[in-house]
Amino acid sequence: MATGMITETERRKICKAHAGDGTLPKIAKIAWGDGGVDDAGQPKAVTGKEVGLYNELLKKDVESHYYPNEEETTCRYAGTIEIGELTGKNISEMGLFDEEGDLAAYKTFLPKGKDADVPMEFNMDEVF
Repeated sequence: MATGMITETERRKICKAHAGDGTLPKIAKIAWGDGGVDDAGQPKAVTGKEVGLYNELLKKDVESHYYPNEEETTCRYAGTIEIGELTGKNISEMGLFDEEGDLAAYKTFLPKGKDADVPMEFNMDEVF
């Protein structure tokens, strides 16, 4: 089962921004890695204490975002691993990073193999 959550670092920033003691930087980057599974090949449990991916392979600018529910309490961020990128890798983790370089949200999932000639599009939700 895939698991993900907003990190403690991000929750701290949200708390301070709400109190007027800080500003909240926008989500700017999306990253993928192959360190999201344990020795048995199952997704690692996410604690919220993560500060980076276990084994980051690629980080790119977020391509787009939108609000998939009427309440606008979730923001969905999109990114693509393009043809020729990460060929032969098994992607099992991803994260969203803010403009300050901090991991804001982290997710693990079962490995997805990356073929050379097929782009892979990923979406990651930040849920409030």
